[in-house]
Parts: sequence; structure tokens; C-alpha cells
Amino acid sequence: MTMNRSFEIVTDSCCNLTEETIDRYELHVLPLTFMADGDDTVYRSYLKGEKTDLSQFYAMMREGKVFRTSLPNLADTETLFRSLLDQGRDILYLGFSSGLSGTYEATELLAKQLREEYPQRKLLTVDTLAASGGQGLLVWHACQRAEQGEGIEEVRDWTEANKLHLAHWFTVDDLMFLWRGGRVSKTSAWAGTLLNIKPVMHVDDDGHLVPLEKVRGRKKSLSALLDHMERTGTAPIAEQTVFITHGDCIDDAKWLEKKIRERFGVEDIRINYVDPVIGAHSGPGTMALFFLASNRD
Repeated sequence: MTMNRSFEIVTDSCCNLTEETIDRYELHVLPLTFMADGDDTVYRSYLKGEKTDLSQFYAMMREGKVFRTSLPNLADTETLFRSLLDQGRDILYLGFSSGLSGTYEATELLAKQLREEYPQRKLLTVDTLAASGGQGLLVWHACQRAEQGEGIEEVRDWTEANKLHLAHWFTVDDLMFLWRGGRVSKTSAWAGTLLNIKPVMHVDDDGHLVPLEKVRGRKKSLSALLDHMERTGTAPIAEQTVFITHGDCIDDAKWLEKKIRERFGVEDIRINYVDPVIGAHSGPGTMALFFLASNRD
């Protein structure tokens, strides 16, 4: 379908939205990139119209492959922005958290240059301070408002006002991947692995991934995500749209979905993979839950 809105929405591949959602709202997605150590090939974490077998990516991680990540190609970003501006379209860019990546800052610098070249157009940017399905859910809400006829400034203002109400709750199955990504010390990773300790983390108001508590065992860590949802979720939780992303652990994602339906009566739950750029740091077994809340923690 063709969207009836007066502006374009651009985001990046760390939003972890499904291809169906991207198509439904005619979103433009900037792909971050990743590389396997020992291999100079640069892979894009999102390719329009192509279904990537992410189970293979996570299988390689389980086998010990280490991946490095990088920002979107700025030349490609500039080409996209100029193309839209030349068509007389305004742009709202909703970017990956500046607390986790330099993507937003680099894109905002480009936007500043283009605003001077296209003074008749609007090129607005939002640092979502969000990641994965949190960023995706914020983009989804922006699309809902645009579809209802709100203008670019209205959608931008709503996103700015509500981004710190987008709760992110994560857990991982293997602390060694967080150690490799610099999120925990090697000692903590080894000790946690030996004791079957699972961290429960969130993305804070500065957009950083922060460990908040430790529990013993996988099921307890998944249940902790539900407890945080009950404590802070914006009422009525049953009427929310909830996102779940996972690092190649669909059975756990389905378990979490079932518990959310039983405990809160939520009907609209969307499940997708954690993309390779985020997954390279969090690892297989990552489980994340996203919803609107009174506050992030």
C-alpha cells in the first residue's frame, strides 16, 4: 500500500523490525555493517527484500566466530537523503542510541550539512536512546501517528517526549559474549558462567546497556523480564503492542510470549531476531522485551 503521509521516516537496521513492517510503513532502513574476524568481507545487517538466515550467523558465534561491527556507509546515507530531498520530501530520522553507537552522531552531522543545502525542506532527527526492538517499537509508534495524519514536527515531538518511556529489558544466556563486547569483566563472565548466573539488564535514560540484577538460571531471568513489565508497564498493559527480540532462541521467545498473554492479556505481540550488529555483542540466547512504561527502570 502507499502511505498517506507528508514525509519519509528513516531508521537503521538496529531497529530489528520485520520486513513486513518495513514494507507496510514504507520505511527506509540504513544498514549497519559487520565483519567476521579474519575475513575482510563487509556484510550489511539489512538488505532490502532479502531474508538473511540469522540462525546461521548465531551458529557461527556458538562455534567461536567473533564479529566486528561498524556504522552505516555514510555515502549511501547521503545518497538516500539527497534522493528524498530532491523529490521534495521531508525526512524524519529515528536513530540507534548514541549511548551504544556513533551512528546517530554521524548521521546528524550529515543532516546538518544537508539542512543548509535544502533550506526549503525539513530534515529532523531523533536520538532514540533505544536499541533493537525498543528502537523498532518507537519507530512503529511514530508510524502509527503519521498514519493518523500527524505532521513531521508532531511525530518528532511525540517521539522525543516518549522515548524514555520505552522500556528495554534484556537477558543473555552466555556472559562470555558480553565480556567480549566490553560489557562485563572477564572475571565476572567466568564466575557467572560457573554459577549459572544470568544478568538482567536494561537500556537506561542515557541509552547505555546497564546490568541491574543477577539471577540464577535461565527461567528465572526470563521471569524477571515479566516482573519488570508488571512493575512499570503503562496501564492498561493488555492494550499495548509489545515487541520481543531474540538471539536464535525462538522457543524461549514463544515461552515469554505465552506468559505475557496469560499474565497481562496482551494480544498484539511481535517477535523477531536480534540483528547481527547487536547480536555480535550480546550473543546467542539473548532475549529482550520492549513495552511502554512509566519509566525505563
